Amino acid sequence: MVLRILDRDSLLVDLKDVGFDPRMQARFEHILKQPHGIILLTGPTGSGKTSTLYSALSYLRSPDVNIQTVEDPVEYLVHGINQMAVRSTIGLDFATALRAILRQDPDIVMIGEIRDSETAQIAMRAALTGHLVLSTLHTNDSPSAFWRLRDIGVEAYLIAATLSLVISQRLVRVVCPHCKEQVEPSAEEQRLARLFDSDLNDWTFMKGRGCPKCLNTGYRGRTAIFEFLEVSDPIREMILDGTGTVTLRERAIKLGMEPLLMNGLRKVKEGITTIDEVLVAAPDVDLRIMAEESAES
Repeated sequence: MVLRILDRDSLLVDLKDVGFDPRMQARFEHILKQPHGIILLTGPTGSGKTSTLYSALSYLRSPDVNIQTVEDPVEYLVHGINQMAVRSTIGLDFATALRAILRQDPDIVMIGEIRDSETAQIAMRAALTGHLVLSTLHTNDSPSAFWRLRDIGVEAYLIAATLSLVISQRLVRVVCPHCKEQVEPSAEEQRLARLFDSDLNDWTFMKGRGCPKCLNTGYRGRTAIFEFLEVSDPIREMILDGTGTVTLRERAIKLGMEPLLMNGLRKVKEGITTIDEVLVAAPDVDLRIMAEESAES
């Protein structure tokens, strides 16, 4: 049996509690303050996308800002935000709901998920006409979002003109603060860590012994790791040229995008989580790219 507990009191409302490092959080807040554009969160079910979206909306909400959401379902009620749940049985789907709320002159629109071409087209045109749009998309990494939108029928020029930011995220368990202790890393862990930082003197490898407070698992709570892809002019040119996902990903990393694995290793370095947790969450392709970069340097 699987239980999904929607505890309103546990909803993260502060961006700093989601898992962003200070530099990434500052960039995210800067992009959130832009008057228009689309911010997409990607990842599998259960990767924390909804919590990050709600935290962003809580950061943005103000009596002077009209924020409208279309969700399936409305998981949390947020004070100061107009929320609408879709009901396909009466014909109230994402596209129909979006058309209705766009007539109410919103400043910010949150769409629970972009599932089809019609919803994507309306979201893109809303961004073009001066709205900030936040939504989610099911892809494995950030660069794949562009081709996913192409697959469902969105023109390349619309994607390039409207997307501001794509964040891919996963959840990793946090080392239990009550029983954590510093440990000596294995040879394989040292090899992986050196892909991120050749000097291991600043690393703090932590693991939990297991205690009653963490049910003897060694972990207590979760945090997110991120792949933060800002849609810059070079990225827009590649979208318009129809560049493949692999090439686009490699180019994005060279332009400064931090892969999921690298962001996860940053949290290992700080003693927040373990390498085992990061390897479960991050795709294998990151290992190859990081190993090639390490060999080149």
